[in-house]
Order: sequence, then C-alpha cells, then structure tokens
Amino acid sequence: MTPGFHAASRRDFFLGMGAWWPFRPRKLAMGDTALRVARHGRSSWRFLHIHGDESTARSVLQQAAPVGMSFFIESERREIPVEGGWIDPNRLFSHAGAERSLRRRNRQWSEAQLINAGLRLDHQRPKLLEALLPRDGGVLIALHNNGVGYSIETEIPLSQKVSFKDPSRPGDFMLATSARDFALMETSPFNCVLQSAAPPPDDGSLSRQCALRGKRYVNIEARSGGHEIQRAMLDWLIAHLPVQQEF
Repeated sequence: MTPGFHAASRRDFFLGMGAWWPFRPRKLAMGDTALRVARHGRSSWRFLHIHGDESTARSVLQQAAPVGMSFFIESERREIPVEGGWIDPNRLFSHAGAERSLRRRNRQWSEAQLINAGLRLDHQRPKLLEALLPRDGGVLIALHNNGVGYSIETEIPLSQKVSFKDPSRPGDFMLATSARDFALMETSPFNCVLQSAAPPPDDGSLSRQCALRGKRYVNIEARSGGHEIQRAMLDWLIAHLPVQQEF
C-alpha cells in the first residue's frame, strides 16, 4: 500500500465516521425551528428541554450534562412557529393533538392554512418520535417549569397512583408512565404521580404518546427558579432508575 493511498483511506474513514460519531451535534426539525441534539457517551437515557421560556429547566440540564442524549429546543418562547402560525411544541406528537393546538392558537387561520401546517407536522413527527422515544430498557426524562395555577394537584384527577410526600411544594413533582418506575419513585422524598393510561381527549403531549406505546417517560416539574430541587430530582432518577447500557 502506497503512503498516499493509506493517508486517503484514513481520511475517508474518519469523514465517514462523522455520520454517526456520538459527540457530533445534530438537529431535528420541529415546526419552523429545531431540537438541538447533544450526545455525551453511550447510554439509553434520553433528556428533553422542550419549552423555550422554561429557562430553569434548560440550565439544569445543561449544567448536569448527563450521560446519554439531550435534546434542547432552539427557541426562547413557549410556542414555536409553523407555517406562519404558532403551536405548543409539547402538543404536536399526535395528529389530533397538533390540530387542536393549531386551532386554539391560530384562530384567524383558514382551513387551508390549518391543513398545510398539519401536513408539515405529520411529515416531521416520525423522525422526532424515532429520536426521542427510548429503546427497550431506556427512559426519556423531560424537564419542565411551572408557575401559579399548575401543580401536582392538577394531575391527580388524571393519575392512577399518587405519592404526595411534600404538600408544601405542590409545584415540584415527577410524573411517570411506567408503574415499575413509579414504584421506585415512591421511595424518593419527592412528590410523584403515575399516568400509564391518560384519559381522552388526546392532547398531543409526549407523555401521552409514551404511555400509549409502553415507553418509559418521566417528567420533572419544578417551579421556575427552583434549580436546586429540579437538579435533586434529576440526580435521584439517574441514581435509582434502572437503565440498560446502549451499545
């Protein structure tokens, strides 16, 4: 083998590796914006920050930089643009949920505009779900922030089981779609609920899609500004939930 051929082969090999190199950032289309994908090592953990205005959740996930794949919405707003209108990004994971959110937030639109936006999201959804939904043995953790008007008490009527450990902090809690995960989470010092079978109507949320598909999902809710409690819940889950190594 000549030196020139050897050098060219090595260059082509490493260029080819760029398509799957685990630390290479990627992006996933979501409406007219994107999810930035960062990978730290190889693991079946998935982590998501989906609402751009929830800055506490973003900073907690960035600072923790857990092993696995993390997804960050490239927006500073709660809603994202799509075809000249707006949609809640956590309401587009089903056709019915996306249509409901589009109608509610774009009341001036014609039926043709609604159909076009819906078709755009229908086209993007399979790739989003393929990337976000954990494989068997894996788990997806979403980080959210809330304010006055939303708490664990909002979710109790929709839940199959509840562990209300700290009534003084109703805005700080975890939501699981797996009964086995919830059984472990009950042993934590944190509030938590199980929603393995959310009632209709379909709201297009990722938690509902995970429940329908039998995927493990945990939502970590914390009040805006509650860095310490949200990081504590994240660290507890990583330390206690069983997750298979990804190869």
